Amino acid sequence: MTTYRVNTQKLSDPICYNNLMTETKVRTRFAPSPTGALHAGTVRTALFAWLTARQAGGTFILRIEDTDQAREVDGAIENIVESLRYLGIDWQEGLEIGGDYGPYIQSQRLHIYKEWADKLANKGLAYPDPYTPEELESFRAQARNEKRPFLFRHHRPDNPPKWDGTKALRLKSNPREYSWHDEVMGDLSAGPDAVDDFIIMKADGFPTYNFCHIIDDYLMKITHVIRSQEFISSMPRFLNLYEALEIDAPVFATVPNVLGPDGNKKLSKRDGAKQIIEYKNEGYPPEALMNFLATLGWNDGTEQEIFSPKELIDKFDLKRVQRSGARFDERRLLWLSGAHIRNMEIDDLYNRVEEFWPESASEASDSYKKEVLILVKERLKFYAELPSLTKFFFEDLPVDDNLISEHKQLKKYSKEQLKTLLQVSRTALEKPKWEPQEIQDVLNELIETTGEKPVCLFGLIRIAISQNPSSPALNDTLALLGKDKSLRRIDEQLSEFA
Repeated sequence: MTTYRVNTQKLSDPICYNNLMTETKVRTRFAPSPTGALHAGTVRTALFAWLTARQAGGTFILRIEDTDQAREVDGAIENIVESLRYLGIDWQEGLEIGGDYGPYIQSQRLHIYKEWADKLANKGLAYPDPYTPEELESFRAQARNEKRPFLFRHHRPDNPPKWDGTKALRLKSNPREYSWHDEVMGDLSAGPDAVDDFIIMKADGFPTYNFCHIIDDYLMKITHVIRSQEFISSMPRFLNLYEALEIDAPVFATVPNVLGPDGNKKLSKRDGAKQIIEYKNEGYPPEALMNFLATLGWNDGTEQEIFSPKELIDKFDLKRVQRSGARFDERRLLWLSGAHIRNMEIDDLYNRVEEFWPESASEASDSYKKEVLILVKERLKFYAELPSLTKFFFEDLPVDDNLISEHKQLKKYSKEQLKTLLQVSRTALEKPKWEPQEIQDVLNELIETTGEKPVCLFGLIRIAISQNPSSPALNDTLALLGKDKSLRRIDEQLSEFA
């Protein structure tokens, strides 16, 4: 078995948590609060914990931290589960699965936290908070007036009563200098002012996060605690509590924030941060989103950008996570998503896009839809684009005059010029055998005989047959649509120039 221990030092010395490792099986966890839908920053932390466990052949645990009942949102747990499963982040122990260290929902473990709180209170290491909210505010106001930080321990009662569970319970802190090692941030330290008497049990019988997550991690034998940057300022408190509880500390790894598009602040809803489920609904391949999230602030030291889940598991290393925040670049996500789609076998892709075809494709054969998919595959960045890219393959769309009037080149032509050019093209297209190469030969000849640029000539034909300013290769598009349908659509466009 592997354990992670802290150094033993004299009480007069600064405590140094080095997480000295002996052999053990890695156990990591993701422990979200059900206070809303999962977003990129939170899921990236889960992903790093999952990769750490998978690479080591260890165990990844899903635990729900729901002790802040007032902030719980209906459906949040279901959202967490669906988001993780969509991404392919599976767990071997925890919610819905069970295991040897359950329950895995904190509100079902209240008796456990009460037992540990009683131990601290009975040892004189925790005491009931005797003050009213008004008294606490007066203490804070006094600190502000004296221009000093407010520390509750300066108001610690001399002879507190025995804790009976009706009042909040505070840890009796032991302020000193602390130093510890973080697998991402390196060696860190904090002075005595970072340690205070914080609440570990609330008056309603629920523990605080600062208390219960340490007990859960210990009882569930978590070896690596990987969490986001906002918790780093609380580390001295956590270390003080490890010491009071006389339990070993795990390996710590603090993941920097995911930043908004401008790189100046933490990503938020105001910056357009989406729920993970939104990416599922829009048809982003899960391995592409996993690739994107993993490489937000991590790389393997090479120029490689496209990783399969297996490659991420093989190559991931916490020590290569950067210490600064990583900017969320939606354009890079789109590029990665398109790259993963292009690397898919057509049968695999066809199965994935089953729910994304336009309604008019419902009567088309599988073989025809696969041919369409082959043509648009290079341009597809996420599955929800499929209707806009393929609808014209399945139904005749009404002529849209705006497509020409808004075309950068074609808007310079008169209706008569456009009509003549399209009529010449139609006549030429009547002649060839309707195969991609023969069609391309005719198109090339049209460029020579008309003297037009491909962007103009091909753009005009493309709009006529698809009512779309862009499409796959024109010859392939014409070939798949068929001769009769293509010429009929050109005729419909010509009638608009009459």
